[in-house]
Amino acid sequence: NKPLVWQKEHWYDIDPTVYIDDDGQAYMYWGNPNLYCVKLNEDMISYSGEIMELPHIEDYQEGPWFYKRNGHYYLAFASTCCPEGIGYAMSKNPLGPWEYKGHIMDHTPRTRGNHPGIIDYKGKSYCFGQNYDIFRLETSRHAERRSVSVAEMEYNPNGTIRMLPYFHECKLEQIEKFNPYRKVEAETMAWGFGLKTTPKNIWSHERWNQLVTSIDDGEYLMVKGVDFGKGAKTFKVSASAHLYGGILEIHIDQKDGPCVGTVNISHTKSELREFTTSVVNLNGVHDLYLVFKGGKELKKNLFMLDWWAFE
Repeated sequence: NKPLVWQKEHWYDIDPTVYIDDDGQAYMYWGNPNLYCVKLNEDMISYSGEIMELPHIEDYQEGPWFYKRNGHYYLAFASTCCPEGIGYAMSKNPLGPWEYKGHIMDHTPRTRGNHPGIIDYKGKSYCFGQNYDIFRLETSRHAERRSVSVAEMEYNPNGTIRMLPYFHECKLEQIEKFNPYRKVEAETMAWGFGLKTTPKNIWSHERWNQLVTSIDDGEYLMVKGVDFGKGAKTFKVSASAHLYGGILEIHIDQKDGPCVGTVNISHTKSELREFTTSVVNLNGVHDLYLVFKGGKELKKNLFMLDWWAFE
């Protein structure tokens, strides 16, 4: 019930990144504007040895991301503010010395606080970062309302990283078709309009389960590249409605594309219930749109969604 590290007020002890090496030793890096590192114990909530302050890496600001790939250690980070980009350094040792290698993404006024997260997934490499692009669709004022973007990235034969343009200039391909014949958490979406996600119940054992909430008339969510194969027959959804409820319309390819089914979600006394409907002419690969409609009595907060599935 105390901070793992707390050296000084303000920015020094923020933005931790943890990596467990091949030998089982875990390391934690963090810090702004200085870079710190410590070896974590096996319990991952204590450390051994002294906190190390590393020599300054060119253009380092904060938000380190530490990982290993093909024998190389990488430290990606938010580069000097403001505006920030994404820089990186490489080493042959988990504790350095670190050699600055340049930018993964250059400084741009379109972002600040651009903390990276880098992974390999199904044979491809991805760089995640933060920006204010969605927030700026609503207002020009500044506030800490950052959203996540992602770009596919590539490595050179020597392990260095090829520089990326800004996220919106990167083309991102779908890895594989989406399988709808299973329980799909409702917050799974390629795009959503006007929606929020909220913990189901912060006091229950299911507190990590999220619901899609703040569903108003005319809003929708979209799942891209859904493979219905030879054809779906039914659609099932777990939902709850505090008052009058509303209608969930199932459209394909566009928000106002062909409607293949509708679900009338009625009052459930705030309890989650399963609703089922038949669907027609639904086969092959399509973008799936779940469109929400209210009635005369209610246009806002129609219902909440937990999961959905096709059969």
